[in-house]
This record gives sequence, C-alpha cells and structure tokens, in this order.
Amino acid sequence: MERIRFFAVNVGFLLAGAGSIRAADQPEQPTAGQYAKRAVGPEAVARAGLGAAATQATNTPSEWGQGAAGFGKRLGSAFAKHVVKEAIKFPVARMRHEALGYERSDQPGFGPRMRHALLATVVTRKTTSGQKTVATGEISGAVGSGLISRLWQPASVRTLSAGFTSGGITLGVDAGSNVVREFWPEIRHPHRHGQLPSGSSPREELQPPEPSVQPSPGP
Repeated sequence: MERIRFFAVNVGFLLAGAGSIRAADQPEQPTAGQYAKRAVGPEAVARAGLGAAATQATNTPSEWGQGAAGFGKRLGSAFAKHVVKEAIKFPVARMRHEALGYERSDQPGFGPRMRHALLATVVTRKTTSGQKTVATGEISGAVGSGLISRLWQPASVRTLSAGFTSGGITLGVDAGSNVVREFWPEIRHPHRHGQLPSGSSPREELQPPEPSVQPSPGP
C-alpha cells in the first residue's frame, strides 16, 4: 500500500508541476549565479513548500506522520533533494558545455512540437557548437538526487528501486514542464489555436508570464 501511495503521489506531482511553470527559458551556459538562483532562490523554496504540502496531504511517507513535525520533515526533504539535483546538474552541464533551459520548437504541427518537447528532457545543445547532445547534466541530477535522497528517507522508501523511481519521476516532471512551455500560447489563448500569422513560428508567439512555481517531485 505504501508503494502504491508513493507512485500516486509522484504522478500527482507530474500533473501539478506541469501546469504551474514558466512557459519558456532561453538556453544558456550554466553559471554560478544561475545555480544559486535555481538551487536556493525563492522559487526553489516555494516549490519545496508545495511538494511538502502535497505529501503531507497524503501522509507520504507515513513514518513521518502529520502535524508541524511531519510537515517540517517533508519540507526539508523536498528542498534538500532539489538542492542535490541542482548541485549535480550544474557542474556536469558546465563541464560538458551543455545549455540549460528550454527552447521552443520552430516546427509546425502538434506531433513534431510534442516530440520536440519530450526529447528536450534528455537532449540539449552544446554551448560551444550548437550541436545536439545528451543532456547528461539533467539526467544525472534527476537520478542522482533520487538515489541520494534515500539517505534520509524512512525504511518504506529507502531502497534502490525507490531511488531510481524518484529520479524517473523527476524526469517526468521535467518532460511535463517542457510540454507546457511548448504549448503555452495555445494553453493561454485557446481561441487562437491554429491561427498563427502566415510564415510565423511557435517561437514568435506571445512571451510567457513571469516564472511561477511547480512543486518539487516527491520522495
């Protein structure tokens, strides 16, 4: 039952997280300032708070209980996992000259754009040449944080399988976020769907709003 709850909570994070994110980023070379902002900035704290609230509502993991003490443990866990993810992702991406951020597709049609959004989770570009490459920073950050977070998790989810599952769910949240970024103009203005001016591309659509918050993936 605990494992079923674990999967249900993380699927919930995927759905909730995908609907409350910034619509697009400009891919860029990782920097120390960029890392600090994403790892411990206000948005990171807010995401951890939303994640802790979601797992508090479902009492996951059950060993942490309810009340202020249980919420504090879940908040600390969500924030620590996010910091670990960024701490792995940034140096790996910088060492391999991998761009961070999401660039919307310039291809028309739902299928090509959806494929682009999903592949962007694990494929990025070199900041030196612009050529496509495996997003090893993103992948290693997601998997690494999922495994390392087992160190402070209770017995019910302190397993390798739960760690890899957590990493996979994190990548799923990232994929959902990319899909929302890609289709943000249609989501924001559904009546304009399919009415792009002649010769324009999805990148020329309205700019997204200021960054909003998505919950950090669960245990």
